[in-house]
Amino acid sequence: MKITRSLVVALVLAPALAPALAIGAQKPSDPKPSEQKPAEKPAEKKGLTGQISEEEFKKLHELKTDAAPPGKGTMIEIGKEKAYLSIPEGAKAPMPAVIVIHEWWGLNDNVMHWADRIAAEGYAAIAVDLYGGVVAKNPDEAMGAMRKVDDKKATEIMLAALKFAKDDPRIQATKRASIGWCFGGGMSLQLALAAPDLDAAVMYYGHPVEDPKALETLKAPLLGIFGTKDKSIPPEVVKKFDDMLTDAKKAHHFHSFDADHAFANPSNPHYDEKNAGAAWEIARAFLAEHLKGAKAEAKEAKSPK
Repeated sequence: MKITRSLVVALVLAPALAPALAIGAQKPSDPKPSEQKPAEKPAEKKGLTGQISEEEFKKLHELKTDAAPPGKGTMIEIGKEKAYLSIPEGAKAPMPAVIVIHEWWGLNDNVMHWADRIAAEGYAAIAVDLYGGVVAKNPDEAMGAMRKVDDKKATEIMLAALKFAKDDPRIQATKRASIGWCFGGGMSLQLALAAPDLDAAVMYYGHPVEDPKALETLKAPLLGIFGTKDKSIPPEVVKKFDDMLTDAKKAHHFHSFDADHAFANPSNPHYDEKNAGAAWEIARAFLAEHLKGAKAEAKEAKSPK
């Protein structure tokens, strides 16, 4: 076969031209690795942190390592979910009951201690677990657990606890209320919206609803306790919610204290013993009025320890 000069040149240059041709064949729109956009962060769950970002919200919470007093109650199961039950010593059914809803740390020893404190007032206290057994040890874990909460499932768990309080032979409650702090405060409100047979609801610095139509199902009297220094739920947000409830003609009482977010939590650096004690006396009287049909006896304001 006769090999021409042009063919020889082509054979010699082909290996050198191949990379260039390959580069030229790339799509102009293909970004270089260094130019690729970083992965977007998952969207924040609306309403979890109120008027501030998640990072700012985490700064409002720190967990002290001080141990809570030993629990007096027992762990139980309601359906497939765990809960903590504390019954007044020596009490027999029937008795009023309070559904206790943890703050963003989860069902930890401090919340169980709160349940014991409520039980000491003559109520069966049922502390539910809306985190599926997760107990956070730092703000990042707490934020992650709170973001994963399925609102529908959480409501089902609280409604199941409400039914348990009525049906369990140890309790047989004819009057039932809910109480919660921070994340639990907002969930206490959600339970009240979902349970027209709830007799009272207490929300400590929980995020309010923003849609007036959501209040149509609210039947229980609502007690709201807030801090004027709370950046996540500032006074103007509290006032707007207060006005919404007034316009909707819903029974409610709001009390604001010169304090920060989580001021009633002894395990938080923002804990304010004086205001926490005063707030508890208000909550205590509110529960007594609606669950026992009587005003609570006047007591010196004391905080949970």
